Amino acid sequence: MIYLDYNATTPLCDAAWRAMQPYFEQHFGNPSSVHRAGRETRAAVDDARDRLAALLGAKPHEIIFTSGGTEANNLALLGLARRLAPNGKHLISNRAEHHAVLHAIEHLQKREGFAVTWLDLSENGLIDPDALDYAIRPDSILVSIMTANNETGVVQPMEEIAARCRTRGVLLHSDMVQSLGKLPADLTAIDAASFGAHKFYGPKGAGFVYLRSGIAIDPIQFGGAHEGDRRPGTENVPAIVGMAAAAEEVMLDLPNEQEREAKLRDGLWRGIAQVFPEAEQNAPAAPRLANTLNVSFPGFSSETLLMALDLEGVCASSGSACMVGSVVASHVLLAMGLPPERAGSAIRFSLGKETTAAEIKEAVAAIRRIVQRRELPRTVESAQHAFV
Repeated sequence: MIYLDYNATTPLCDAAWRAMQPYFEQHFGNPSSVHRAGRETRAAVDDARDRLAALLGAKPHEIIFTSGGTEANNLALLGLARRLAPNGKHLISNRAEHHAVLHAIEHLQKREGFAVTWLDLSENGLIDPDALDYAIRPDSILVSIMTANNETGVVQPMEEIAARCRTRGVLLHSDMVQSLGKLPADLTAIDAASFGAHKFYGPKGAGFVYLRSGIAIDPIQFGGAHEGDRRPGTENVPAIVGMAAAAEEVMLDLPNEQEREAKLRDGLWRGIAQVFPEAEQNAPAAPRLANTLNVSFPGFSSETLLMALDLEGVCASSGSACMVGSVVASHVLLAMGLPPERAGSAIRFSLGKETTAAEIKEAVAAIRRIVQRRELPRTVESAQHAFV
């Protein structure tokens, strides 16, 4: 199997697994208990919080543990919007965000009376900071712009975006789920950010919100005083410990690893362009994550190609892995103004630490075999007969 879907999830790294093991058996106490078993796990949670804060240049109390990136986005957006509502009810974002952000904002718009301005994107998926500046109103309270897009890898000009928000007195939240471990960690200009462990070789079921000191947030769940009265529920100790270990591990050799992955990504694109000259790279002119390549294959559907790749032993994606069981035209590419036909033929290849040059070569060979089938079915139904 050739795994080229690291933006969907990553394998658990050895450092995380080793760190987690004692907390499955020997140290199983509830961190809220006052006895010795509870104090042991409380110490582990506190240590993980300290280590993550140090890695990000934050303070320990600015870290709020959650069950993952989706909950982190929901807590940040719903919690901040509701707390700030007395100051105004205008939010700003864009249609290329992850659905965890889009759906949370849409809920606030449809059910809680918030107004939303959706910023346009360039054909390369970039936000225009001037357009953001123009969109900010006296009643604007929160802007949410993801640092790096999970489908295209496009990296937004966050420093400039943050400067506009700071000058206008509006809080800035960023979905940073895809950027930790791929970009230098920098929270100096961000007021709130969301993270998910399984995107950087940590365990599934763990994440956190960074919330700048002095900013209050409403809880969105109830039932306990955990996480400073901001997120109730018994902490997932093994996952939290593993998340901290994975974050430290992934940042150790960040520049060299990202350079390596960028070379492999570019080699993959050259191979695809050679075996299928009609292929179109999406957002090629924008700053992008080193590991992400989004390509449209004109004349074919994403679903058909994914089925064919899977049968060739290549794991890829058409976009977010959070739309369970569905393969639809990418909302990100549509938000960039790409035609539905191009968006509906897109495949995302995302590389990781275990990707090798030999795997890239074999993936290109698999794509060659697929496109050389002159009668490649254009529908899912016929693909099932042809490739099974």
